[in-house]
Amino acid sequence: MKRSDWVLLVIPGIIWGASFFFIAEGLDTFPPQLITPMRLVFGFLTLIPFKGSRVKLPREAYPRLTLLGLFWMTFPLSLFPFAEQHVSSSITGMLNGATPLFVATFAGLLARRLPPRQQVLGLVVGFIGVVFIAVPTLGEGSNSVFGVSLIILAVSCYGISLNMSGPLQQKFGTLPVIVHSQAVAIICTLPFGLASLPDATFAWHSFLSIIALGVGGTGIAYVMAITLVGRVGGTRASVTTYVMPVVSLLLGVVLRSEPIALLSLIGCAIALIGAFVTNRQGQSVD
Repeated sequence: MKRSDWVLLVIPGIIWGASFFFIAEGLDTFPPQLITPMRLVFGFLTLIPFKGSRVKLPREAYPRLTLLGLFWMTFPLSLFPFAEQHVSSSITGMLNGATPLFVATFAGLLARRLPPRQQVLGLVVGFIGVVFIAVPTLGEGSNSVFGVSLIILAVSCYGISLNMSGPLQQKFGTLPVIVHSQAVAIICTLPFGLASLPDATFAWHSFLSIIALGVGGTGIAYVMAITLVGRVGGTRASVTTYVMPVVSLLLGVVLRSEPIALLSLIGCAIALIGAFVTNRQGQSVD
């Protein structure tokens, strides 16, 4: 990887690591159904002024872009706010560190071939780490089990979408792919957001957090990440999630005073080791 690739890897990890803190801040006043369309609209408004985002794509591209918009943005971005009603932002960020494991798993399934032995070992180790992260939280009751399940489902969606986005980015360009995916997600989530408006209140810290979430997490970070996917493949690009647990953990503990169990910290380290081993030879499916 070139030096510019490392920049594209680290910065989205920092931004997305902070996104779980911003979601938690937004939930102080906004219902979860409203947070997702708000962040998507702010992300869309950040990117649409750029000329490259308004490129007209061939009609045959729209089915794949629609599917990408569902798995990359609509489903996972909708699941995280609901999950964080039951699970801390720190745990959410740590579980997202397992994204490369899901990307590698779906890459193997799409290619219809068994991964190399080293990858299998990394996947096993990584998923053991995921279990360790979740166990202390699961002991808190059924609501926490539900929250962890939503996070795992969201991360699974990333496993699918990161294998889809690379070929689309290489064919159509970064901005058109992201903006069209955002448009799909806005159309799908906006009706639920509008219906939840009577339950919303207002506070500046929540509103500014959602602006930061949209501009950074749904705008800038997506551009950098999908550019990296086009260069090095979805599996290697997903390594950006190694940075996320550290950032989400620091912000959750320092700014929101979230308690973290030692077993979860150990699990986070194990999951990241597993993801590292998995990605030493990992390649995205084209």
